Amino acid sequence: MTPAITLVKKHSVDHKIHQYQHDPDSHSYGQEAAEKLGLNPTQVFKTLVIKLDNEELVVALLPVSCMLSLKSLAKAAGSKRAIMADQANVERTTGYLQGGISPLGQKKRLRTFIDSSAQKHATVYISAGRRGLELELAPTDLGRLSQGSFTHLGTHSQ
Repeated sequence: MTPAITLVKKHSVDHKIHQYQHDPDSHSYGQEAAEKLGLNPTQVFKTLVIKLDNEELVVALLPVSCMLSLKSLAKAAGSKRAIMADQANVERTTGYLQGGISPLGQKKRLRTFIDSSAQKHATVYISAGRRGLELELAPTDLGRLSQGSFTHLGTHSQ
């Protein structure tokens, strides 16, 4: 049981847990989840941790089929610039390992921004806190539990 799963259970959120065999050679964790679980990539959301120009770390959630616009995220966060955060700092701050970083149940709660495309789906899939483990839940529950803001974050390929 991961902290993310514990959190959804604690709040009695309707959810499903999906498991698959993670391939250690895979580096696109979200895309791997979509393929192995037979899911639409627009419904599978990757968790990216970004560092703003004031050193604050924030979470960006967007479909694995999209590219993050750092400019859009910086604007949404009220910052001038944003860069990808250092992996060691991300793992230390969230308590999760890369490829299994969940937006829920992090050691330190980070401000969270969710791509508004999530609201088009009845459910979305996010990392449950470990490679090979996905959590399916309603976007409204994701927003509530993460205290996330819905905004445009990426360029959509579909």
